[in-house]
Amino acid sequence: QVQLVESGGGLVQTGDPLRLSCVSSGPRFSTYGIGWFRQVPGKEREFVAGINWSGSRTAYADSVKGRFVISREDDKNTVYLQMNSLNAADTAVYSCAMSVFKYATAVDTTTQGYSIWGQGTRVTVSS
Repeated sequence: QVQLVESGGGLVQTGDPLRLSCVSSGPRFSTYGIGWFRQVPGKEREFVAGINWSGSRTAYADSVKGRFVISREDDKNTVYLQMNSLNAADTAVYSCAMSVFKYATAVDTTTQGYSIWGQGTRVTVSS
């Protein structure tokens, strides 16, 4: 059973950076795309950033473009989300997820495109 484990969340101040990590226990991590999503109480989970299996394509929500960077290190079975210039609107539980399909070129920005989810890591940005 493949598992995803997020880490790196915490309490930071407005303008601070933070890097989240998503580590997979699966043997074929490099063949799947990974997405980062976030959720706040009372709201639906929203797409934040995604990277395809090869790392050749990335996608970002408009709200984080220019501030967040997603990357992957397949030899470590890890995907990172570097978050810069954080603000209160970024406060949420961040979860990573593995794509349904292997070797997909495009990055899926919907929750339906992902089948395995981590438990999430909480990010709180105080002003």
